[in-house]
Order: sequence, then structure tokens, then C-alpha cells
Amino acid sequence: MVMAAAIEGQTAGTRTWPNATRVAGVDIFHDLTAAEATWRSLETPQHSYTPYQRFDFLANWQRQVGEREGLRPFIVVAHDSERRPLLLLPLAIEQRLGANCASFMGGKHATFNMALCEKDFAANATEADITALIGSIAERSRADALVLCQQPLRWQELPNPLALLPHQPSVNDCPLLVIERGAAPATLISNSFRRRLKGKERKLQPLPGYRYHVAADSADVCRLLDWFFRVKPQRMAEQKLPNVFAEPGIEQFIRTACLAPRADGKGYAIDIHALECDEEVIAIFAGVSDGHRFSMMFNTYTMSANAKFSPGLILMRDIIDRHAGQDYRAFDLGIGSDEYKRLFCKDDEAIVDSFIPLSLRGKPAASALSAINRAKRAVKHNPALFEIAQNLRSMFR
Repeated sequence: MVMAAAIEGQTAGTRTWPNATRVAGVDIFHDLTAAEATWRSLETPQHSYTPYQRFDFLANWQRQVGEREGLRPFIVVAHDSERRPLLLLPLAIEQRLGANCASFMGGKHATFNMALCEKDFAANATEADITALIGSIAERSRADALVLCQQPLRWQELPNPLALLPHQPSVNDCPLLVIERGAAPATLISNSFRRRLKGKERKLQPLPGYRYHVAADSADVCRLLDWFFRVKPQRMAEQKLPNVFAEPGIEQFIRTACLAPRADGKGYAIDIHALECDEEVIAIFAGVSDGHRFSMMFNTYTMSANAKFSPGLILMRDIIDRHAGQDYRAFDLGIGSDEYKRLFCKDDEAIVDSFIPLSLRGKPAASALSAINRAKRAVKHNPALFEIAQNLRSMFR
């Protein structure tokens, strides 16, 4: 009974779509528990997905944050004629501009959004496949529009099948460091910059117990997070920024995800990298990784005098060198154009948004949301407009 209530459109596979598409139909789940087994079955090396789409990451976000914001799970599983899952879309429904809009779970805490896809489907999906997928969702649900933001065009050399949908550039691109196999350290971080960081680090190295490490057990994780949630509000107040970590459910989500072991046994859903000594934590960076790419989520550094030695930059260098040594191919510090990111990430990765109406009511909502994001991008990429926007934001605060 629970399964039946959680799935909408169970018989969508009976529809025959044109052009011999592989997508025979969809199941739509409105319950995380009902979707969990299928979702976890797609978290294997035979599937393409970003670390932000792992079940343990998004289920924790939905339970701690999404539910508080009134979002309802809308998890779409596309299958072939033999009911083998081809793709899973981890979405949630919310009311926007008078329409039921389905967006990726994770909100602003997921840097990248994608479906979890079977690799052969990702490599060979056609417009007919995606048309069949969208048609099934429209027929078998009450969603009015799909609002699919912050999608990479590719992931680990495979195309993102949803990039076959009409799309536009996201508000921000993602600064990226590409790591070539066997790259010399100087190709990742210049020798001159390394010398500057070594000079600063020499002031920290005499501190008793000075070290760089990754939190390896729950006690370490909890200790570092306790420090983060004490210090980050002070840092944000110093910068006259609102404390986004005080929003309902955010701290609980972060704590739970940082303690959720990955299925492959290689760390947690969110890993914490730290620079510290016996007397204090000096800096932390937390992010997600998958053996191919490290992606930063949040960070802060000490309020003590040790802050003047740029511990955050030293820690970033350590993280890059660590992952390059583990044969990672990419590193990013999250979406956005902050100046410190350009010290390490010289390239830009294109990120796209799709606004797809599914009903008559969804058409004006999708059109308006698309226009809003285009306007935001125009402001972000025009220095004069961006300065005006920043000044207005400060005035309202």
C-alpha cells in the first residue's frame, strides 16, 4: 500500500513513443523510502552522476531543509521496455508563480545538478528519448513545469542527457581547475605562488601539532563542525553578510551529511579537510568528491592572529596536491566569481538551466523564471550593474 501510494504513473510504460526510444515510461515516487533501493542501485561505476546526487546527500537535505520549506519529493525514474532503470531525476515540487514546479533537490547546497544515468544511456541518449521522458512526466503527474538549474553539460567525459533540452546559461559559471594526468605541481599552482604560500606557512609550522588532515571519524567530524558553527557566524558578521547557516534545518543537514558514510567506504557524503594545531583549528574546507573531482561546499578560518598567514589558501593548496596525487582530474571551489577562486581555478565550466513547461499553467511560470535568471546573469556579468545591485543589497540589510 505504501509503494502504491508513493508511485504516480506506474503504467506509463504502456505508451508507445515514436522513433524507437529507449524510454518506455516513468515511475514517479513521492516518498524517499520508496525510491531508496532504486536510487542506491544507480550509485555504481556503471552510472553517471555527481556526488551532489547521492541518496545520502539529498535525502538528508530533503528531510532537514526541503520539508521545512514545504517541498515534496518528486523522484522520476525512467525505464526501458524491460523495466530496467535508465535515469533517475531527484526532484522536489514547490509552488512558484502559481504553478507546481519540479526542481532538483539540494537547493543552493548542491553546486551541480544532474540525473543519475546509466552510462550507455548518457552516452547515446537522443532527443526522442528526452521527448519521451518529458511526455511521460507531463502525462502522469500534476507538475506544471520543470525548473532544472545549474546543470553541467558533461560529467566525467559523458554528456548530460538533459542538455538535449532547450537551455540557457546559468546565472554563474563555475571556475574550474583541470588536472591533467601526471601533471607537475607547477602546472596546477605556479612556482611563484607556491613560494608565497610556503613563506606564509613557515610562520605556522612552529605551532605545536601543526598539521593538515581529513576528518577520519565521527569524533573528528563533530569537533570540527562545532568549531565551524562557532566561527563562521563571526566571519559573516565581520563581512556584513547574513548567516545563511542559521536558516532552519541547515546545520542539521550539514551535520548529518558529514557523518553519513559513503557506500564505497571512501569517506563521508561531505568530507572535511582541516589545517590545525594543538591549540586551535586554523582553517577548514568541506566538500564532496567521487574519485574524479573535488568540489568545495563551505569553509572558514580562524579569528586568531594566525589568520594573517592566509591559512585558507594554504589549505586549498594542500587539498589540490592531495587530490592530484590520487589521480583526480578536476577541482572546483563552487559556482561564483569570487576573486580567491581565480587564484587556483583558471578555466570556466559552462553551467546551464532549463525551464520546461508541462501544462498550460506552467508556460507563463517557466517563461518568467527563465527571464528572471537571464536578468540575474546579465547583472552578474556587467560590472556597473553588479556594483549597483551590491550597493542596493547592502542598503536593504
